[in-house]
Amino acid sequence: MREIILINITGEDRPGLTSSITGVLASGGAQILDIGQAVIHNTLSFGILVELPKNSDTNVLKDVLFCAYKLNQQVRFTPISENDYTEWVAGQGKPRHIVTLLTRKVTAEQLYKVSTITAAHQLNIDQIDRLSGRIPLGTSPNHSKGCIEFSVRGEPADTTALKAEFLQVGAELGVDIAFQQDSIYRRNRRLAVFDMDSTLIEAEVIDELAKAAGVGKQVAAITEQAMQGEIDFKESFKRRLSLLKGLPETVLEKIANELPLTEGAESLFAELKKLGYRTAILSGGFTYFAKRLQQQLKIDYVYANELEIVDGKLTGIAIEPIVDAKRKADLLKELAIKEGISLEQTIAVGDGANDLPMLGIAGLGVAFRAKPVVKQSAKQAISALGLDGILYLLGYRDRETQEISTD
Repeated sequence: MREIILINITGEDRPGLTSSITGVLASGGAQILDIGQAVIHNTLSFGILVELPKNSDTNVLKDVLFCAYKLNQQVRFTPISENDYTEWVAGQGKPRHIVTLLTRKVTAEQLYKVSTITAAHQLNIDQIDRLSGRIPLGTSPNHSKGCIEFSVRGEPADTTALKAEFLQVGAELGVDIAFQQDSIYRRNRRLAVFDMDSTLIEAEVIDELAKAAGVGKQVAAITEQAMQGEIDFKESFKRRLSLLKGLPETVLEKIANELPLTEGAESLFAELKKLGYRTAILSGGFTYFAKRLQQQLKIDYVYANELEIVDGKLTGIAIEPIVDAKRKADLLKELAIKEGISLEQTIAVGDGANDLPMLGIAGLGVAFRAKPVVKQSAKQAISALGLDGILYLLGYRDRETQEISTD
């Protein structure tokens, strides 16, 4: 009869503990079936599942107990039956998913809500990790980032219902809760494409041009209808652009100099570049402004709409082809082929209804600070944090990106 023992060790973390315990187990010929360790605020939680040889000297457990005592650690031994172990091994083939909580500050209520929903959908939490850095006491919520990642096992019977519950709780608590399959592609994506207006910049350029032309209210109303998906993008684009006829070309530079970057944009692009990503702007906005961002953020590709200018003034039309929803999705496919990668290895980020086709075909589609109809349709959504929150969805910890930044 095999003897399978789960050894749990807790106490103050200290160097040499693992080597001391495993050294004792080695002298007894133990086989390691599983092992895990976590340290929270210098307090260790260390677990080892071992199989002891049939003819082993049972004093090995006493030796472990004595070794732990010398190291000022507490030990608990739990016998595991062969049937329980066999059932546990069989569970490793079950589907795995990642639940990511994004927030300014992590609270017990947030964790309670997330864990309650996962349990209700028969998902077992195997591991919980903090991806965000340690937050000093007294830090303003506006300057903090919190991210907790749950590794869960199982397959929900109704994924749509699960995501709807996460979306509802997210709206109630002002947080984002992402649910995605834990696959080899998660940290192996290579191309990231972005909408520009209200995604990379905190403005709708066409609205700013309209204000300068004295038709701000009319254009803003059409823009809102388009973002909500109430009217076709091409139709809305042509209607808005026609109202800008006669605007002096000199206005473009003034507006370009005043456009505010979205929170986290600079840090996100810096990290993506260091991680080897290719990046692109796929925008229904205008090339003039996209080119400025390309230089500022070191973006590889730009596809946007070219304003027609005659005698130093806008004509109120754009040069074909217009970058609309279908064109964005087609461009994403073309770039993936050009880069020699699959669509699973792509990321698409946008905020409007005209971004949904490209968000839908990307391996990771993110609705960023989007309207409700877009958030409900997209695979993932981020509203609580800045653009650099996307790094958490890829599984990167703050300390990892900091290490990359200092290389």
